[in-house]
Formats: sequence, C-alpha cells, structure tokens
Amino acid sequence: MKKVLLLCLMSLIPLSLCCAKPVCVCLKVDVQAPQVEFAAQEIRAALQKSGYSITEANADTTILLKYDANDLEPQCYYIRKDEMGQITVTGGDATGLMYGGLELAEMIRLDKSLQKVKDTQGKPYIKKRGLKFNIPLDARTPSYDDTGDAAQENYAEMWNFEFWKEFLDNMARHRYNTLTLWNPHPFPSMVKVKEYPDAALEDVCVTTLKPVAKPGEWNEPQLVAQKVVENLKVVKRMTVEEKIDYWRKVMQYAKDRGIEIYFITWNVCMNSVAPALKDKSERKIQDTLKGKYGVTNSQTNPQTIKYLSASVRDFILTYPDLAGIGVTAGENMKNRDDAFAKEKWLWNTYGMGILDAKKMQPDRQVKFIHRVWQTEIDDIMKEWKEYPDLFELSFKYARARLYSSPKPPFAKGLLEQMKPFGLKCWWNLRNDDIFCHRWGDPDYVREFILNFPYEQTAGYHMGSDGYVWGREFTSLEPETPRQLEIVKHWYNFMLWGRLGYNPNLDRTFFEKVLANKFPEVDASLLYDTWAESSKIIPQVNRFHWRDWDYMWAVEGCIDAQRGFHNIEQFIECGTMEESGIISIAEYVKAILNGQQARRPSGGQVRQITPIQVADNLDTWADKALEGTKQIRSKCTPSKELRQTLTDIESMAYLGKYYAAKVRGAVEYAMYQAANYPYHKDRAIEHLTEAVDQWKSYADRAASQYKPQLLARTGHLDWWKIFEDVKIEKKTLINTD
Repeated sequence: MKKVLLLCLMSLIPLSLCCAKPVCVCLKVDVQAPQVEFAAQEIRAALQKSGYSITEANADTTILLKYDANDLEPQCYYIRKDEMGQITVTGGDATGLMYGGLELAEMIRLDKSLQKVKDTQGKPYIKKRGLKFNIPLDARTPSYDDTGDAAQENYAEMWNFEFWKEFLDNMARHRYNTLTLWNPHPFPSMVKVKEYPDAALEDVCVTTLKPVAKPGEWNEPQLVAQKVVENLKVVKRMTVEEKIDYWRKVMQYAKDRGIEIYFITWNVCMNSVAPALKDKSERKIQDTLKGKYGVTNSQTNPQTIKYLSASVRDFILTYPDLAGIGVTAGENMKNRDDAFAKEKWLWNTYGMGILDAKKMQPDRQVKFIHRVWQTEIDDIMKEWKEYPDLFELSFKYARARLYSSPKPPFAKGLLEQMKPFGLKCWWNLRNDDIFCHRWGDPDYVREFILNFPYEQTAGYHMGSDGYVWGREFTSLEPETPRQLEIVKHWYNFMLWGRLGYNPNLDRTFFEKVLANKFPEVDASLLYDTWAESSKIIPQVNRFHWRDWDYMWAVEGCIDAQRGFHNIEQFIECGTMEESGIISIAEYVKAILNGQQARRPSGGQVRQITPIQVADNLDTWADKALEGTKQIRSKCTPSKELRQTLTDIESMAYLGKYYAAKVRGAVEYAMYQAANYPYHKDRAIEHLTEAVDQWKSYADRAASQYKPQLLARTGHLDWWKIFEDVKIEKKTLINTD
C-alpha cells in the first residue's frame, strides 16, 4: 500500500469575514516519486505565501495528487475540483503529475486563493523541450569556444552541485524536459576507461591566460592550444572517482525533475589525450602528433578509433541515467570516400561503442542525435540504418539567429530529404544574439513554435555556441551568490519552455505572471512595453542578415573579424531569406530606375523597404520608452523591475540607433550612386542622430553591466564602440 503523506494547511479568514470558520487544507500525495515531492513542495510554498498556516487536524478541503496511467499519457495531467471544493491532480506519469502539481501551485500563487482554482488539463504540444548548454568542463576539455568571459567565469560552477540543483529546478518549473550538454570531448573529465586509465583527468583546471579576442589566439575552436596547457591553475581538487560520483548525482537529480540528459560532441577532437597544438599552422601536422596511447586528432588513426569507442562504451556504462548521446561530423573532420569516411568513422567510434555497452547491458536504451552539419542524410543513413535505439537528427533551424523571424525558411530542403527515411529532427535554436538584455515577446515565441513542421519535429533545444548560460558575471549590482542566467532571464526561458508545452497560454496568463512577479506595476502596460522593445532585435537581424555566430553581435554592432559594422557594410549586406525586406542596394537601384520598391516573394507580396524597417524600429522604440516612462511615474520599482525597465529602455535606444543608421546608409548609398550632395548631407544628419542614440544606449547598458568579451564576436564594450560610432560620422563628413 502506497504511503500517504498528510499535511494540513490552515488559513484564518480576514477580519472582514470573521464570521466564517477557519479553512484547513489537507495535501495527500498518493505517489512516491521525487518529481511529485518537488511539486508538493511548490504547492506548500504557494499556500504558505498566500497566508495559510500548517495544522494537523480539522481539514475542510483536500488536495490529492495521484496517478492514472490508463487514462493519461506521459507528461499529461488534469486538475479537477468537485462541488465540495476538493481538488484532485492526476498525472499520467511522475513527470505529468509534477507538471499538474506545478500548475496548481501557480494557480494558487497567481490568484492568492484556492477558491479560484479551475478545472484544467495539460498535454505537451512539443514532447521534447530542451536547452542547449555548451559546458566548459576544464581548460583541458573545453566547450566549443572558451575564449570569452562567459566560459572563463563558469568553469568552477560546472562542478558546483548547488548550481545544478537551482538550474534543474528552474528547468522543471518552465516545463523543459531535456538538457543537452555540448562538449567536443568530455570523456577525460568524466570517465575512467579501463584500457586507457591515464587518459582520465584529476582535478578541475582553468587557464591563467586572459583571452583578448584575437582570431585563432587559442588555436581553433573545439581544440586545446599548447599555451593553455602550459598555463593551468587548479580551481578544484577532485579524483576521477569523485568526478564520476558528482555527475551521477547531477544526472540523478535531473531525472528527479523529469529531465533527460544528453551529451553532444564535435569531432575529431581528442582534447587532453591528443597533443595540444601551438597554433593554427600546426593543424596540417596534427595527424602525426601522437599523444597518450598513440591517440591523435587523425581520422585515419586506428588508435584514436579504438580509444574513442572504448570511451563511449564506458561513458554509457558509468552513467545509468544518461539518456543519450549526440554527434557532429564537425569542422575537424575531412571529407573522404574510403574506410575512414566521416560517417564510417562516427559509426566505428560512437556506434560501436554504444553497441559494446549494450552487449553488457542488453536492456539499456541509448537515444541518439546526429547533427546535420557538414554531412549528408544519405551518408548518415547508409551507416546508421541499423542503429537499434531511437535515432533522430538535429539541425540549426534559424541558423545562429533565433531572434530573427518566427518562420525561418532554412529547413525546407532537409524536410524533403528526411521523408524517405521517416526521420524526425530536433530543432537547434541558436541564440547567438541576446546575451545581456532581458527579452520578452510571447507572441513571437508562440508563432515560432507553432511554425515548427510538427509531424517531423522530434523536439527543440535552445542555447548558444560561444556563450555559457551559467551564472551571470557582468552585473554592477550582483546578487550573492550571483544569479543564474536562467533566473535573470526568467521571462525569456519561461516563454520558450511553457509555450513549447502549451502554446495556447495567452496574454491574460502572462499578465498574471507579471503582476505576481512585480505587484507594484500595471502588468498590462509592462507586457506591452516589454514586447515592443523585444521586437527590435529580430527586425534588425532580418534586415542586416549575418547567418552564423561569428559574423554578428547585434547588441554591439560588431564582429571579431571586421570589428564595428559601418554603413558601408549595411549597404553591402543582404536581408534574411523570405523576410519580405528589400536590401539597401536593391532599394536604391529601384528608386534610381524610377520603379516602386516592391517585388513578389512567395506570391504577390509587397516587400518592406529599408525606410519602413527604420520606421518600425522607431515606432517600437518610442512605445517602449513611453511605457517605461509611465511605469516609473506610477510606482517605485523594485530592484529587479528597475533593472528590467532599464534593459527595455536600452533595447529601445539600440533600436533608435539602428533606425538612424539605416536611414543614413540609404542616403549614403543614394549619394554613391547619384553623387548628389543633398544625399550626403542627409546621411550626415542621420548619423548625427545615430551618435546621440548610441550614447543613450551606452548610458543605459553600461549603467547595469560591465563590458565583456564574447567568444565569437569580440569585446562588447558600449563606450569603446561609441568611439567607432563617432568615427563613422567623421569619416562620412570627410568623404569626397
């Protein structure tokens, strides 16, 4: 007989209703499962926050949490309240019951009363909702690109169990159920392979070097440089056995929150086992530089294949709660048509390693994600067609620009290629746009998720490639300990998780959430103000389209290779495919030819001109600034609300800067094409305004955040970039 936990919670009715008798609530948990206990804790906390006190007798109302696997599918639940006010939360499994309990706790928090609890049901729209987390385990086993401050500031946190508890709890609250941890070669930091015991790494190390945003300064992304290895510092003493115990504990905790963990790798990257390289020039000879046990970064080295296959095998055997593995036929692999071809190599390492593990654990299921990156589906399926467990793909759905269009066009060809094989794909939602500012536009997220090709969708994982979403490290008013990024950006993470589970959550719901979070504010006004400012960055990205992470940092108008993006680059740059936006070059050509700036796209659809883009940016910015002004005039904001409003204002001024820059670029392009001084004068006027708007932007952004080095795009330092903004204007003035 299942153990029943009885907790009675009582609240006295307000004095205005003193004739009513006290109300006592009895919480019955008819299931023993960590997920359900977590939900019960959330319910208790919600009741206590609403004024209830705990008692052990005289229950008038009961809340019951129970299973019904016959009537409900996994992750599903329903909440029912009978005529007597008794509330029953029923789940199809432990995770479904947890979600139902979290839903009930949220109802209580938002409405401050059990009286307003309504019958409801939950069923996941997208069954697998995940985060992409590039994990810097050690300077010797780094994540994809650790030459930014985010990685350097978060190495130690990856080995802090309190970090993962808070992170995973928040994932569950936001209804994420998958965590993909990305690292080129995690095995030396996490497992001791019986045939290769000396490959395992003791302790946790960082480098004492300070990256300076020089391309290739630490060799290639994914690989470890010799200078890093020569400048190590231990930040935590740990044996290999202690590391294994630690990650078993993390994976168990994730499982206790209904979250599956995958590790996804790049290849061929035998970091800490193969020799580190002095610089990029040594890539040509890396195949001949043998490391421990003769392992190299060579695709044709039999010792590398044997080592990696054994590492995969023991990795699976070491971690019983590991849900799956993913791979990339990455930048350090070569196209071949022999026995060492990319997919043959991946099968002989990862595939055979998994099969060897399954020989020892025949009932073990290892889900597999194969990224479609620098490889072809036909080649993948030729080698992987016999994989025994769940096999799915992963694809960069919006390239590196999650915040661009809610209907990116890039997966169309892939979808056709997938059909003959009956495959499903994870959509890799790469946010390489917004790192500092708090963003929040529910309509954008809802539309984005509803545009997924549903029948061919396995799930989604959202994250970045050159940024580690660990603890924030740039706040000028930090909490102690510093906030987790998932806590600072709670609204953003909430939107992508909750709307993935239920895209029908509407404005009313989110206004309630905002009212509960910031009781001092007009929630409707905050909802609109936040959403208006959040339209700006997607519009800029659609207009100034740069596909990949290293090509563009919209928060700084920079990239690491070319530095500041001036109006010449805005004139030259194209727009996002199927965005409906005409580039500056096309627009100027049409004007000078006496044509209307329009053309068909997917039908006879009038396209958006650069001037309309600028007008949109100004409109959204003005609404956001007016909204923050009204909010500040009507309340004394809490610290978090004040910081949120400053972020909104900052994004608004960024929008006004880009609006002025776009208009200036149009006028300068007209001047270049027609040589009328009038257009140059107009361009200078617009760039003068751009200088003023960037100053306002820098003033807001720098009032909250320290400058930081972004791994893929360089230094984000608003006042230093301001010098480039001013130089751009001066250069234009001096142009003949």
